[in-house]
Amino acid sequence: MPSSLTESIYTLALRALRPGLPLLAKGQGKLARGIRGRQGVLQRMEQWSAKQRNPERPLLWFHAPSVGEGLQARAVIEAVRERRPEVQIVYTFFSPSAERFAQSVPADFTDYLPFDLPGPSARAIDLLRPRLMAFSKTDVWPNLTLAAERRGIPMVLLSATLPASSSRVGPMARLLLGPAYRRLARVAAISEADASRFEAFGVPEERRSVMGDARFDQVLARTVTARESRWPALLGSDDHLVLVAGSTWPPDEDVLLPALRDARGGAPPVRVILVPHEPTEQHLERSAAQLERLGLTHQRLAEVERDRVTSEVVLVDRVGVLGDLYAVADLAYVGGGWGSAGLHSVLEPAAFGVPVLFGPRHANAREAGELVRQGGAFSVASASELGDRLASLLRDEALRQRMGAAAAAYVEAGRGAAVRGAECVIAEAWL
Repeated sequence: MPSSLTESIYTLALRALRPGLPLLAKGQGKLARGIRGRQGVLQRMEQWSAKQRNPERPLLWFHAPSVGEGLQARAVIEAVRERRPEVQIVYTFFSPSAERFAQSVPADFTDYLPFDLPGPSARAIDLLRPRLMAFSKTDVWPNLTLAAERRGIPMVLLSATLPASSSRVGPMARLLLGPAYRRLARVAAISEADASRFEAFGVPEERRSVMGDARFDQVLARTVTARESRWPALLGSDDHLVLVAGSTWPPDEDVLLPALRDARGGAPPVRVILVPHEPTEQHLERSAAQLERLGLTHQRLAEVERDRVTSEVVLVDRVGVLGDLYAVADLAYVGGGWGSAGLHSVLEPAAFGVPVLFGPRHANAREAGELVRQGGAFSVASASELGDRLASLLRDEALRQRMGAAAAAYVEAGRGAAVRGAECVIAEAWL
């Protein structure tokens, strides 16, 4: 099947979905929120362009689908700003989970990416008039890249990832995405192996390179600000070991909390900072009920802020603070490794030099396996193994120090990708 025909079928399928968007926009799920968020995006772009787009300043358009990819993009954007302060920057995202994160990106304009249809894609490019478009990790779009190519706008893919197990290496994905990847002026990959796999999409060797993962620079930078934040004074303790359990889901808590209760015997006093991935009232109430059944005292973070920590567990009742809370940790647990959500970032706690624990399902997270091999983390396959690992770490200070040092060294070795990404962007934009 010719690639142009594949893209035409893709476009027809998207157009067929448009009449159903008002119905799909109802509710509070991610799909509904994303549809509602895109309403009026082209009008907002038009208003910004008319009032604030300076044609004498080159514009760079960065796009990242969600928060993880956004961390990569933000690190590169910051490095670009240092080197070319005259540029204007637009940052777009796909997932509604990135709405709040986008506010932290040092861009002149941030918003949702319009739907990938020929008309909206062309209109967005004509309004913004970018000198270059930069995509993060995986997220290239057929109609958007086609519209950019027709206007002679170079495109790059930064911290590009293509694992051998990815569904994108299958024949149908290659047919659909191959043309979009071949339109890129540069694929700057995380590793040599990732870069080589883009050959299957027809990206020639001279347009493939390795820059590393810019998230490493981002998390390293955050460790500095986090240690200076208010959380260490509020939640830290000279009399306790602090376990920060980040981005947990109910399947994580069902394993972690009983294991923690049982592992405390013979260990120093433990303070737990429990940070649900989605701290809805329903989730918080479920966590509180489970803690009570296990005999663990608890209070919400809002209560701690009004007074002080008086319980064994602090239940975090908001989003956006986890990256800083790891500054308090003596060890960390990262959620997503037991259910179907996928393991969340292990880089954030590792950057603080603490041992990391997580469940068995981490095939989606390359860093998790690498961190285990470097000696900075344990992946546990059962509740009993988690209990044993927790008990060892709580009782053995030397083990915590060895694993923490290995974790910190792993993250430090990844430093510099953001600068390489910025150099790639600048080189392609000013050819």
